[in-house]
Amino acid sequence: MPYIKIELTREDVTREKKQQLIKGVTNLIMEVLNKDPLLTHVVIQEIDTDNWGYNNEQVSVMREQGISSDIKKA
Repeated sequence: MPYIKIELTREDVTREKKQQLIKGVTNLIMEVLNKDPLLTHVVIQEIDTDNWGYNNEQVSVMREQGISSDIKKA
């Protein structure tokens, strides 16, 4: 019984995007590990940006400075 926990910052992750994550991860586990999707559990935990940090700074402060984790378009 696979259990997958996804932790991400609470930033504009819609219900639809969460459903895509759940479906995509479940399908990946099924394809790679041959696990039954009916027994695969996916948990998404959202964490406030004040409570997540890296490089000596809170993500909330980094966002205020215009620093984003979005993929840069060429």
